[in-house]
Amino acid sequence: MLLKEIAQQNRAAFFPAASDWKDAIQKSCQPLVETGCATPAYAQRVIECVEEFGPYIVIVPGLAIPHSTKGAPGVTQTAVSFVRFEQPVIFDPTDREKDARVFFALAAVDEDAHIKNMRQLFKILSNEELLEKLACVSSTQELIKLDEQYLGG
Repeated sequence: MLLKEIAQQNRAAFFPAASDWKDAIQKSCQPLVETGCATPAYAQRVIECVEEFGPYIVIVPGLAIPHSTKGAPGVTQTAVSFVRFEQPVIFDPTDREKDARVFFALAAVDEDAHIKNMRQLFKILSNEELLEKLACVSSTQELIKLDEQYLGG
């Protein structure tokens, strides 16, 4: 359901590369900004959190979930965006396990909707085959296909 929802709500984007991890976070939040779910201030807040706490947003090798603290400025709606980069984004040159190509940016104001999104993300995270395929998608049609194939959407 989640991938199809992201595709249908125009919250997916595909980029060849990011100039650095800060640019990657801004690009990953871009679909949230463009659809009115967050403001550019939110992406800036996520960047500040990563500067402060390190690349905590890289959940598993290859996948990052940019998010900030509850009540962060700039969030207007609970939503998830999907962004894929062809070139891996390097967060820590000394730890390549922290590279990421797939980004799911989270914005949350509604606790229940946020928990529902987290549950669906967990389903995605626990499917290694699906994660590998997400690292290669290049269109919203492919996201919808993967949703139907793996998540029963």
